[in-house]
Amino acid sequence: MQTLSRTEDDPRWPAIIARDAAADGQFFYSVRTTGVYCRPSCASRLANPDNVRFHPSAAHAQAAGFRPCKRCKPDQPPAAERQARLVARACRAIEAAETSPSLSDLARSAGVSAYHFHRMFKAVTGLTPRDYAAAHRAKRVQQGLAANSSVTEAIYDAGYGSGSRFYEKSDAILGMTPTSYRSGGAGEELRFAVGSCSLGQILVAASPKGVCAILLGEDEEVLLRDLQDRFPRARLIGADADFESVVARAVGLVEAPGLGFDLPLDVRGTAFQQRVWRALTDLPAGRTASYAEVARAIGAAGSVRAVAGACAANALAVAIPCHRVVRVDGGLAGYRWGIERKRALLAREAGQGA
Repeated sequence: MQTLSRTEDDPRWPAIIARDAAADGQFFYSVRTTGVYCRPSCASRLANPDNVRFHPSAAHAQAAGFRPCKRCKPDQPPAAERQARLVARACRAIEAAETSPSLSDLARSAGVSAYHFHRMFKAVTGLTPRDYAAAHRAKRVQQGLAANSSVTEAIYDAGYGSGSRFYEKSDAILGMTPTSYRSGGAGEELRFAVGSCSLGQILVAASPKGVCAILLGEDEEVLLRDLQDRFPRARLIGADADFESVVARAVGLVEAPGLGFDLPLDVRGTAFQQRVWRALTDLPAGRTASYAEVARAIGAAGSVRAVAGACAANALAVAIPCHRVVRVDGGLAGYRWGIERKRALLAREAGQGA
């Protein structure tokens, strides 16, 4: 039996005190007085350290004569892994169904309450089951249109009960009309212009709905290719003199990011990306947040990587302030337009100058 001092001095003991889920799988511990063994994250009452022994594996603990705790189930996969499997199965059910399953049906299949399932699904995917189903239907429409199906066939094949329901949301789903999407955006007109700012070159593009791209870089041709890649079939129109005022306001935003941007935006992205971007616009100038904090703010604590991906996909530099997202230790993480530009923007917001 381990002595009190040995247990408390062991570097694994603080993980048990903190019920640290990150330590699950790294070791297990048993309690002599109860005869059970647990994961480090077990929510049971903290054991007297004098009665605790450490084990490198569940098999080792069982071989020593201990039985698995009924609360933390250390002989089963970790809770996060079990939940991920349940959610993955639910995702497949949603994708395979002609009509989206109800929340109660999905929860019943997973063997949990509807409330618990809703929270679990959102924590794993970053979306509610309803939003996930809507995103999948939208993807099926996009695939159908790309495969040269008729617009009507693509809509009904994707599971929309009526064309009118889809058309009501088609701009949000596709970023344009279904017919324009089917032709790769052909016929959509985007005005654009390239200017200069203290951080290099800046390309600004706008659709009739609003500014849809603010891109930063060193090379005008690279910026233009980026725009073309984003809108491969749209008609790009070199802006006239009136558009220069839009560029000037974008340049002003770069030079003084704390002042904000008062022009309408045409924001295009997935439902999850748009949730992340809305959270970023809520960050006040001069403040930063970690990717994990942003994930928690949108109710998707387990989607830190997806939050980072949404930041990387942002096409509206500074207007959607992904430069305000940093590592958990405050360090500057990757930035689509370069770490130095990120540092400069944060310095300007902090009132320190470039």
